Parts: sequence; C-alpha cells; structure tokens
Amino acid sequence: MSFFGSLEFFIWFTLLAFPAIILGLFQKPLRYYSFFASVFMLALVFGEAKKQLAFLVLFLFFELILIKLYLYLRRLEGKNKFLYVLFVLSSIFPLFFAKISVFSDIKLFSFIGISYLTFKIVQIILEIYDGIIKQISLFELLNFILFFPTLSSGPIDRSRRFKKDTDAIPSRKEYLNLLGTGLQKLFLGAVYKFVVSSFLFSKLGDVTGITGCSSLIKYIYTYGFFLFFDFAGYSLMAVGASYIFGIKTPDNFNKPFLSVDVRDFWNRWHITLSHWLRDFVFSRFIMNCMRKKWFSSRLLTAVLGLMLNMLIMGLWHGFSLCYVLYGVYHGVLLSVFEIYQKKSKFYKNNKNKFIYKLASWFITINLVMIGFMIFSLASYDKVILSWIYQKLT
Repeated sequence: MSFFGSLEFFIWFTLLAFPAIILGLFQKPLRYYSFFASVFMLALVFGEAKKQLAFLVLFLFFELILIKLYLYLRRLEGKNKFLYVLFVLSSIFPLFFAKISVFSDIKLFSFIGISYLTFKIVQIILEIYDGIIKQISLFELLNFILFFPTLSSGPIDRSRRFKKDTDAIPSRKEYLNLLGTGLQKLFLGAVYKFVVSSFLFSKLGDVTGITGCSSLIKYIYTYGFFLFFDFAGYSLMAVGASYIFGIKTPDNFNKPFLSVDVRDFWNRWHITLSHWLRDFVFSRFIMNCMRKKWFSSRLLTAVLGLMLNMLIMGLWHGFSLCYVLYGVYHGVLLSVFEIYQKKSKFYKNNKNKFIYKLASWFITINLVMIGFMIFSLASYDKVILSWIYQKLT
C-alpha cells in the first residue's frame, strides 16, 4: 500500500476520516484522534516493508533525542554557535546516509518520506536556536512529524503553524468549510494524478526514444506537464486530507506555468520547499554575510546565496548528477535574473508592459521546461557519466 496511490489506501483513509468528521462537527479536539490515525496508517503502509519501518523508528528515536538534548543545552549554554551547527549537521546525517545508499548495498535509513521529515526536524532545531521554540512536548513532536497526509511527499509544514491548528477547536461552521474545501482539493488532486497525469505518462515515452528536434520538444513538454499534474495532484490530495483532520496544510502549487520570471516560478512551484529554503538557508546566509562583511557587494552576496540555496535544493532531491545539475541550473537562472533586475535599465523601463510580460513568460516557461528535462535524466546518471568519460578519454 502506498500513500495516495492505491485503492486500499483510500478505503482505509475513508474509514479513518469518518470519526474525524464526526469529531469536527461536534466541535471536539482532533489532535489525539489524528495522531492515532497517523500511527494506524503508517503501520498499514509500512506493514509489508519491515526494514523501512525499522529505519523510521530508528530515525525518530535518534532525532527526538537530538531535539530534547538541544533544548536542554540551549537553555544551559545559550546561543552557542558550535552546538547549533553540530546539532543541525547531526540531524541531517540520516538523510545523508539515505541519499548515498543508492550508490551502495547498505540501505541505512532508506524509508519513504525521510527528506520531508528531515526538513521538519531541521526547522525545529533552527527555531530552538533562535529562541522561538523554548519547549515542545513529545506528543507535539510526534504528532507533527508523523502526520500521515504529508509524511511521504509533503507539503512541508512548520511546527508552530501546525501546533496552532492542533490546539484550535473550530466551530461547526468553520469545520464544515474546512471539510468542503478538503473534499474539493481531494477530488481535484485525484483528477490531476489519476486522470491527467496518467494520460500524459502514457504519451511520454522513454528519453532513449528521442530521435530529433520534434520528439525532443514533445518529450520536454510532456514530461514537464506530467511532473506538474503528478506532484500537484498528490499535494492537493495531501492538503485536502489534512483539512479533514483539522490541519490547514499550506498549498504547494499556485499556477506555476503562469510565471513571468524564474523568481515568480519558485514562488508558485513546490512553494513549501522554496519558502523553507528562502527562510532557513538564503535569508540566514545573507544576514550572516552582511553581519560579518564577507563580501563588499550586496549583489554578489545575493548571487552566492541563490546558488547555495538551489544547490541544496538539488542535493535534497538526491545525490544524482542530474539533480545537482538541476539545482545549479536554477541557481544560475535566479542569479542571472537578479543581476538583470538590479542592473538593467531596460527591465526597469519595461517590466510593467504587457508585451514585455508576455515575452518574459514565454522565455521563463521554456527555461523551466529545460530544467525539467535535466531533472528527468536522474535515472540515466551511469549512462551520462559513461558518455562523459568516453569523450574525455
């Protein structure tokens, strides 16, 4: 059984949703039942994957000890930079081992959802360091980390926002609105994933079947739209399921193919990931550089921050050469746009004109699709590396 990908999952989800709906309509707290539903659903999903379940339990044990220990040391030592960096890096180690496992026979920490869970953990540690989170109970941690609708593929929620929803008891009218919106998102997501995405996948073909310019263009655009409808469909179903359990999980997509520039694209595509990186990587890098005056130019600082941001985005997907190239590619696009926006008089004089926006949209959509082409080649790493080696030798 897989998350939002099998009939069995939806049967169990429906059965688990009915008590949640009854509790919501009678204005009862949902946090304890939603935790039970998450544990029950995880037991079903991982029931036939005992190794994954064992790695999940080991991951939780390791990360919970880290968080509790860092909370204690933060109160004792204050804002100690060494401890802060040590605990952030330690929290990422399981994800690192999981990513390198694709290159070895040792599958340590390889379980569904580790990338998304790691970002949740890191966010908590960062905000403990900032003094924003001063206390968090074991139940709050587990409820946030294991919330089943978003465990496998996001969206990436924030712990304080999640807690605000779990602590709230909506009125009957508010819950009916949540329920209606949730069901609507569930249905639309199912159409995206099981109808539109499946149709596009049937037309996609294999990258090895590309024989000329027309087949290349067909592959690039078919894959780009397939990726959107597949991932956006999953995200919509996850958000819709969350609403039924009283959690207003943030949306992950907002009409990304209407983006007028690459920055606009990342404000519309995989929003919870891009905003997480913006808040916890880019902004911190910029502030640190400005505070320590590492670079004389603000523009250079911004460019380096964008490159770092997108490199981490690529590595987060995996250590495949093409994932890294995908991150670097978007880092370069964002950097070039940053320089162009800051330095070009043409941009400043024309940015609000309809013709300029139309041309900018056309260029952006094609650049984005080329990026998806790079992303799609991740499974061909060995072939690509072999070709590069032959050319170099």
